[in-house]
Amino acid sequence: MKLAVVVQRYGSDVNGGAELHARYIAEHLANHAEVEVLTTCARDYVSWRNEFDPGEDRVGNLLVRRFPVRHPRDPLIFGRWSHRVFEHRHSVAHELAWLESEGPTSPQLIRHLRRNASAYDFFLFFSYRYAHAYHGCRAVGPRAVLVPTAERDPALGLSIFGPIFRGVRGIMYNSFEERAMIQAVAGNSKVRHTVVGVGSEIPSNIDADRFRQKFDIQQPFIVYIGRLDENKGCPELFQFFRNYASRVSGSLQLVLIGRSILQIPSHPRIRQLGFVSDQDKFDALAAAHALVMPSKFESLSMVALEAWAMGRPVLANGSCDVLQGQCIRSKAGLYYKNYEEFAETLHALETNRPLHTALSVNGSEYFQRHYSWPVIERKYLEVLNHLKREEAQRMEPLPGWFGRRRSNIAPTRKTVDALPTGPALKFNRGSRAARRV
Repeated sequence: MKLAVVVQRYGSDVNGGAELHARYIAEHLANHAEVEVLTTCARDYVSWRNEFDPGEDRVGNLLVRRFPVRHPRDPLIFGRWSHRVFEHRHSVAHELAWLESEGPTSPQLIRHLRRNASAYDFFLFFSYRYAHAYHGCRAVGPRAVLVPTAERDPALGLSIFGPIFRGVRGIMYNSFEERAMIQAVAGNSKVRHTVVGVGSEIPSNIDADRFRQKFDIQQPFIVYIGRLDENKGCPELFQFFRNYASRVSGSLQLVLIGRSILQIPSHPRIRQLGFVSDQDKFDALAAAHALVMPSKFESLSMVALEAWAMGRPVLANGSCDVLQGQCIRSKAGLYYKNYEEFAETLHALETNRPLHTALSVNGSEYFQRHYSWPVIERKYLEVLNHLKREEAQRMEPLPGWFGRRRSNIAPTRKTVDALPTGPALKFNRGSRAARRV
């Protein structure tokens, strides 16, 4: 079997949840199939500026084909189109203009997909909302498999994505909540799919003491790992933790790991370490009392899975359906929706040793049962082998010239706000079960 992983950015030094997800999947499927990667020359997801050389490259043992981005993203134009389609009635033409403004737009990549579609058995497209995935799925038609990495944001309500969700051959969902959300907006339950997520690469030489000595942290701490950004819920985390530190006696610290694009408050119990190596990150998880996840928008938190793999509890923002659902299913995390719940759950993690131990054991078992690499690889291969035996269907075409310009589409924010919320605890096992793997 020959597979192509198609993703917006790719490289050993490219940071980003979906990009790392794609790299892990490509590397592990290469144990079972011929795999190559198709991507752009961009390194930065904000500008899409071409930084890698176009042409063939190798990352690890994989062949990578890079194609140039036609133009960098203009944040002002992208902002205007986002406001138009998210907040106002609009047309399909407006949505396509939004997609063009978001990027990364690479006509050479799409041309390669169209001309060479028959050279591959399947294409795995990562991140539904970007131009490479939208145009790529249409270019290869019956060979397209989608890994949506969707979050609950207004882009999900764009009408142009419905035919993609309904027309690809298969979908690899990150979580039951992501599946429920996409099926509610697109009515695509007949498409073959599975809930799979991704594994992780946990080093064997983890050392908690090494982290404490290197960064001179001797007190117990909870750790946040990721981009320090308003969209990740960091300002609320800072406020909640400062309130907790002032009202609850103890020495618990908050350690922050990741690049920051916002002001970090000065506080004796908040430590910012900035960007660190993978080894330091895993050492930090080993030393931490728990991982805190304040984001309201996730399709799957890889760092939460890593924490569970290492037997560390997770304290998550319960306003994120995915994180709340993962905490409930794993029985390895607590969640909060306001300061009072944050304080109670954090205090329980800090002081209740039997609870902490139970959550730790549950997390390790949950990861091994659902996210170890043999499980992930098997789920991908089962879907792909099923698809080789099934007849493909045609993807719905775009409307014609006049239809594309008819402003009859509701603001997408209203569409997404109307979707069901909450963790997906009741899984559909009805007549469509045969379409799932």
